[in-house]
Amino acid sequence: MSKDSPGTAVPGHGARSGWSREQASRIERTDDTTAPIVYPPATDQAPDVHVWDTWLLRERDGTVATVDGYRVTFSLTAPADLLPGKRHDVATIRYFYSADGRTWQPGGVVFEEPLGQRTWAGSALYDDGDIYLFYTAAGERGADELTYTQRIVAASGGTPRTDGEFAIEGPWTHHELLRPDGDRYERQDQSRGMTYTFRDPWFFEDPATGETHLLFEANTPVPAASDACGGDPDLQSFNGSVGLAHSPTGDPLSWELCDPLLDSVCVNQELERPHVVPRDGRYYLFVSSHDHTFAPGLDGYDALYGFVADSLRGDYVPLNDSGLVVTNPANAPFQAYSWMVFPHREEVLVQSFFNYYDFEADSMDRVADLPESEQLRRFGGTLAPTLRLRVEGTHTEILGTLDHWQIPLPDEVLPPTDREYFAGESGDGGSYYSSH
Repeated sequence: MSKDSPGTAVPGHGARSGWSREQASRIERTDDTTAPIVYPPATDQAPDVHVWDTWLLRERDGTVATVDGYRVTFSLTAPADLLPGKRHDVATIRYFYSADGRTWQPGGVVFEEPLGQRTWAGSALYDDGDIYLFYTAAGERGADELTYTQRIVAASGGTPRTDGEFAIEGPWTHHELLRPDGDRYERQDQSRGMTYTFRDPWFFEDPATGETHLLFEANTPVPAASDACGGDPDLQSFNGSVGLAHSPTGDPLSWELCDPLLDSVCVNQELERPHVVPRDGRYYLFVSSHDHTFAPGLDGYDALYGFVADSLRGDYVPLNDSGLVVTNPANAPFQAYSWMVFPHREEVLVQSFFNYYDFEADSMDRVADLPESEQLRRFGGTLAPTLRLRVEGTHTEILGTLDHWQIPLPDEVLPPTDREYFAGESGDGGSYYSSH
């Protein structure tokens, strides 16, 4: 693994690819990577709930599924009157459906009794008329106190009903799929410093091999005596990785752990919601990460980061030299998060949720200093405008935006884009991109 300094190899199983400190040191806002300012939508499509991490129902080949004319999204949600900072402890998966990709109807809670104390993000597969919902089970159901153990699980048995209106019906059966092994992937008892991660399962069928995989967020175990990061224990705790599991039979409920696709030891602690978009014979790997999860000496942003390789297992190189693909403007640094990339015709589109607006600070921790009414007002709690992205080789460029919640229909031709700059310099929040 290359980490740009001697003695950074980590014992045991290792990723073929690494995000190095030298690469991450080149992270910088540019016109091509800075999203326009986001404002609240004219109409909130889910006013009764906070909506954040969201994923699309997809076919095995990764295309967005259309079920009898409907597209379906799944989201982490919480009551809209709850303080935004408390939402993760009560997160519930709800689904929404749309016939036109613009107006979405609430379908309700997917299931009432998931595994774990809390439910976090995942992915959804539509396979031969059945729905498989992969998600993260956080904590142990029945425990007296809130715990942070994380397992990758799946629910099977969901079937769509489309007689008159769309609905997803059970009964659902929940299956524990994977736990960290302590060798390739860090267990909670091995973690030090920051949080540990074993979550965000994402189903992927490799178009080149036909093999079936799960990607997930994890951490690389770094023993205390390791010389990784030059032996610096502070840097060693920044050990995020993109994990991989394989299903030998293609069964969505049977998995074996594999070596990680990529790690960021000495660079970043959390590589959230990893997913791959095959394009032009190459594999584009995307993750979301926060500014505060970068190791000391590195300045990153709340942003979408990306890497590209000629095969699923790598070797991966960072897009745009640093890995930065999409970030928020400097004067709205936390306006969007949890990006998910999906192909549409000649472009790729990027979905995210509308996080905090009218909020310029050096840390999201400052939200807690606001009056409760202001915390609620400044939290978007809905989907952000969909971004349009050009991806060519190792370079990406934001082309423009669509509406909040807009997921175009499969054959929908998008209008030409112009990048119109009305004020300010790159990254200052003065850029406005429009689609015509």
